[in-house]
Amino acid sequence: MSQSPLIDHLLELRRRLLWCVIVVLLIFSVFAVFADELYRYVAAPMLASLPQGSTLIATDVATPFFTPFKLALVSAIAVAVPMLLWQVWGFIAPGLYKREKRLVVPLMVSSSLLFYAGVAFAYWVVLPLALNFLANSAPEGVTVATDIARYLDFVLAIFMAFGIAFETPVAIILLCWTGVTNVKSLRAKRPYVIVGAFVVGMILTPPDVISQTLLAIPMWLLFELGLVIASLYQRKPRDADAEHE
Repeated sequence: MSQSPLIDHLLELRRRLLWCVIVVLLIFSVFAVFADELYRYVAAPMLASLPQGSTLIATDVATPFFTPFKLALVSAIAVAVPMLLWQVWGFIAPGLYKREKRLVVPLMVSSSLLFYAGVAFAYWVVLPLALNFLANSAPEGVTVATDIARYLDFVLAIFMAFGIAFETPVAIILLCWTGVTNVKSLRAKRPYVIVGAFVVGMILTPPDVISQTLLAIPMWLLFELGLVIASLYQRKPRDADAEHE
């Protein structure tokens, strides 16, 4: 008897993971057709920063073939984020209170939009500034010739860092809602949060002040936004059991 609920949960988890894999593969099958075009779009900031006449290079025989498909796969996963989050929420929803369930859709939508906003901010603002700085910082007599695979890894790391960093308001709301902390306590820790934002920016971004600052400042502003929203959804000390199904 005690093993039946566990088996049911494992079967439900397997079903939802299978759906996630199917969705990602379907999107990837479409993106794979336009893999080269996707890479050219992602490479545009780097090409604009290189000296006139310079191009990206490939230092491995198979790199020109596999790198665009790697980007297509990662793009498919990124586009599937709302579906992936929906499956996660669907798995944990049965254990939530009624009022908590009403937060599922807003949090799912906001999580997706914030992630995409972080990636867009990185592409349109951070990459042009950071790449221009890095390309022009080469010593005299050194030709900047970036490998396409290494460039993709660099860009994906930037996208992931900013996408996750922009989830700060959601993290603040969840921490306050679950009772781990509260808005008053977080406000008192604001100086430490600001310092921590710059430390995170230093760790997650390239070794230049521009990209570090461009990550730290949005994290701080999103922290403040998270405090404002969390203060509107503070858990009240009422009979929580009355809200449970």
